[in-house]
Amino acid sequence: MISEPELVGGAPFETAEVLTEEREPRPPRGRRPWLWGLGGALVASALWGAGLYTYGLVQQRDEGVDLGGYKPVENLCEVSELKAMGMVLGKRAEDGVGPYFDEPALSESSCSVNYGEEDRQQSVQLSYTLHKVTDPGPEFEARAKYFELTQPIAGLGEKALFNDQGEAGGAMWVLDGQAELRIDMYVNVSYDEQGRPMGDGPQPDLSGIDVPMTQDALALLAALKK
Repeated sequence: MISEPELVGGAPFETAEVLTEEREPRPPRGRRPWLWGLGGALVASALWGAGLYTYGLVQQRDEGVDLGGYKPVENLCEVSELKAMGMVLGKRAEDGVGPYFDEPALSESSCSVNYGEEDRQQSVQLSYTLHKVTDPGPEFEARAKYFELTQPIAGLGEKALFNDQGEAGGAMWVLDGQAELRIDMYVNVSYDEQGRPMGDGPQPDLSGIDVPMTQDALALLAALKK
């Protein structure tokens, strides 16, 4: 039998160590500097934009809605001269000051003006609303449609509409920014027991009443800003 050869003159053979000892973990690789810079810039930009947006909201809240120079008016009759309609309707007989309130969100005042004799009068009803918070546009459109104000009037406020009611009168509504003005003109006639109209004198011709109403509305809108 052939035996394994012996190593002559050498040290006894030792088993070699296995070179598989565990290495220390490497520290995590850092993000590239340009990525950190980009991320920081984006965060700073977002914070800056949020700050500007918040500042804008605060400033808008502090300044409130732009009322375009319009102011609350307690006695609407005092600033409503209605000279043009007076030329058609006759002598101004009496005024009636309506309710008035002025709140942070809304102010409103009203007035009634009568022309002519007691038994046969023409009445003009005025209503002025100043919307201090909300946009009155959609509500204005909806109400005007319901009350059949369909005839547009050019050159008066932001939007003006008229409803011609013939010899019975007419209605004109005006929207100018946050201000809303309504002018309703109608005829008051008293009748006797036989159903005949009372009062002397002919009834005013109300055809084309939208022209003097427009003139008076322009003058009144200017007065509401003083």
